[in-house]
Amino acid sequence: MKDTRWLSEIELDAWMAYVTATHLLERRVEEQLKADSGLTHAQYEILAKLSASPERRMRMTELARKVVVSKSGLTYQIGQLEKLGLVERTTCPSDERGVLAVLTDEGLRCLERTAPGHVAVVRAFLIDQLTPEELQAMARILSKAAAVMTAAPGHSTEAPAVAPRRGTGRRTTPGPPPPTPHVR
Repeated sequence: MKDTRWLSEIELDAWMAYVTATHLLERRVEEQLKADSGLTHAQYEILAKLSASPERRMRMTELARKVVVSKSGLTYQIGQLEKLGLVERTTCPSDERGVLAVLTDEGLRCLERTAPGHVAVVRAFLIDQLTPEELQAMARILSKAAAVMTAAPGHSTEAPAVAPRRGTGRRTTPGPPPPTPHVR
């Protein structure tokens, strides 16, 4: 224990503010999603990632990386979404061992109904509380932290996209729904 680098007062304040804000925002997002669609945040993210992919489909392994969950965790969530008729699984045409998750038309409609409330919560409790400069700093800081965690030994999923899209200055998620058929 004598080699432990304990957090300084300012480090502890930053850490606790991050943890508290993250938990509070996650609770608000979960409440909104449950009320509007019965989905969990993880399920919403799966639908959003699928809606943004070509033909609304993606290999399960790639999807697990993009939503930053384990393969088994994704398999469970996809099973729940299949029961609701929002997602289907199909064999990958180029590799019979590969499995694709496919967003159904009902899944897209669910996402389109749910996205406005989701964006409203994210805006009300985070985005609209910060200046453009604070948002840029937050994106830089969290991207830096995500890069460190992604590069750490034993890490098997990629970090979520938080960098602005080129030329737009807008975030990739959450955001307003892009023109159909993709909703993020």
